[in-house]
Amino acid sequence: IAMSPYGNGNLSVMPLQEFVLDGFGGGPQTQALLFALFLVLYLVDVLGNLTMIVVITLDARLHSPMYFFLKNLSFLDLCYSSVIYPKALFDLMSSTKVITFAGCVTQFFFFSTMITTEGFLLAVMAYDRFVAICNPLRYPISMRPSVCAVLMLGCYCGGSFNSILQTSFTFSLPFCSSNHIDHFFCDMPPLLKLACADTTINELVMFSICGLIIVGTILVVLISYGYITVTILRIRSGGGRHKLFSTCGSHMTAVSLLYGTIFVMYAQPGAVQSMEQGKVVSVFYTLVIPMLNPLIYSLRNKDVKDALRRLGQKHTAT
Repeated sequence: IAMSPYGNGNLSVMPLQEFVLDGFGGGPQTQALLFALFLVLYLVDVLGNLTMIVVITLDARLHSPMYFFLKNLSFLDLCYSSVIYPKALFDLMSSTKVITFAGCVTQFFFFSTMITTEGFLLAVMAYDRFVAICNPLRYPISMRPSVCAVLMLGCYCGGSFNSILQTSFTFSLPFCSSNHIDHFFCDMPPLLKLACADTTINELVMFSICGLIIVGTILVVLISYGYITVTILRIRSGGGRHKLFSTCGSHMTAVSLLYGTIFVMYAQPGAVQSMEQGKVVSVFYTLVIPMLNPLIYSLRNKDVKDALRRLGQKHTAT
């Protein structure tokens, strides 16, 4: 519901039909430059994540828990950037930049679901590496396919629950100051600024839930990697130590990039006040990180590089 002004300037409660995404400022040249930049990054993102999904699916040697989770990571990266950037690219070349109320709710819900699910998944991936390195004899039982499926389902359920909560709290607010969203997609901080009601509870819910999820999942990651580091340092073989550090380094890089930017955007008091900075941070975690993840995991992972080589040789032979 929104309060919209009539011609006499009085406010009246009536359904809000659409929002306008203000996006980035600048003239036509700036918009065209951003369009070209975002298009290239998005295409690399789509190509990289689809490649990871296809390679892991087709190569039987990668049918293990670690790569099952990595394939889901690529799927989530692909989904949440695709929820935002086709519309953002269209808006950069359009003069209207309108999104319907239902479209805004849908974009907000699916983005929130995917990004939260990815946070849980990164914690699960750290736990998977902990079991594989610290308890290798129990690994086939502890991380059997049914357990992996349950863990993955738990990630999606946690992401969906958070998203339902955040979406219902945000879109139950009355919007009356304007229908212009100072962002390039429907996100909570700029939406809260449009509300004509007290948003203290909404900001508290956002800060509390995001903080709880970030702290909880980071604790899982840190504890897992604490044990992993101790175990790796006990390994006498330099080659084995290097391989394990390389695999874990990829994951730690992905975790640091995502959580660092999410914390800046959502989990600190006053984060909703700096939208210009927020737009830049948003581009980083909604486009740059999903684009980098396949590169981080493929360039630092010998198994993935070998699988890519085998797939290329098979394609060449046919």
